[in-house]
Amino acid sequence: MKLIILDTNTLMAIMQFEMDIFSEIDKLADFQHEIVILDKTKDELEKIIGEQKGKFQQRAKFALTVVKKKELRELKTEKENVDDLLVEFAQKGAVIVTQDKELKDRVKAVKGQVMTIRQKKRVIYG
Repeated sequence: MKLIILDTNTLMAIMQFEMDIFSEIDKLADFQHEIVILDKTKDELEKIIGEQKGKFQQRAKFALTVVKKKELRELKTEKENVDDLLVEFAQKGAVIVTQDKELKDRVKAVKGQVMTIRQKKRVIYG
């Protein structure tokens, strides 16, 4: 089973774009998969809730609600840098779902797979 890991900005985009990213991923992923997050991603969302105001705080709260509702498994990690962790998981075969251009480039540089949201309504292999 292949892991599909959602990045922080992807989780926050669920509210921003008002889309069901899970059904979009399921349509695109024609292989056995599990959608997960990193424990550090959850930490980032909680930090945003504590430090930001307005739309960013709302999106982060909504993202945490989605994580709980979908019962997404959290991968426990040791390192602090989320992007470095995501690149490492990509090297091991995980698919990374992100809107972050720099992270996409880093994942592609190690021959990893990336999914991204296009036109605010669908997910594609980027």
